[in-house]
Amino acid sequence: MSLSQFLSITSLAAASAVGGCSDDACGPSGAPEVGLVASGSAVTLTYGHLTAGRNNDCPASDAPSGVVSLTLQGIQTDGAGRLTLCVGRPDRLAGQALALGLDASSPVQIVDFAGAASNCTLAIDRATPPTGTASASGVCGNGGDPAGFALVLDGAATLTRTCGATVDAVPVTIRGRVAVASQ
Repeated sequence: MSLSQFLSITSLAAASAVGGCSDDACGPSGAPEVGLVASGSAVTLTYGHLTAGRNNDCPASDAPSGVVSLTLQGIQTDGAGRLTLCVGRPDRLAGQALALGLDASSPVQIVDFAGAASNCTLAIDRATPPTGTASASGVCGNGGDPAGFALVLDGAATLTRTCGATVDAVPVTIRGRVAVASQ
């Protein structure tokens, strides 16, 4: 066997060992940099510029060897907010829709979800669990590939809105497809 054949075979084996690809190509496949929209009665918040880091912030107890949890961070593009998600098993992100939740046992944990609109601040209501799912395409290397991937959110959450002394609950849907760059 030639050296180049050996290197090709070992490279293919290494790619398979770290999670392979979710489809024919790694990367966001044309997903926009800004594309997640949280909207409800009288409020619309837009998020994007997401990055993914293999930070092991929410490790899953059932993760196979070599699978490191993935932290996704983005910003509100029409205000002063942020979005942080943690995926304990990024090896499952491309193969299926994973449930959104608020605690470490959730397949996709909403760590931080905050925004600003119309002189009010909004933050995730931790007393009301979100519903819905997250999925992805173009995921290679369990989300750590430099090409990045595309994230799709389809869910609902309740935000606590604070406008001066007035505080109320605002149900929102959060939907969209967005590019995620590797850190």
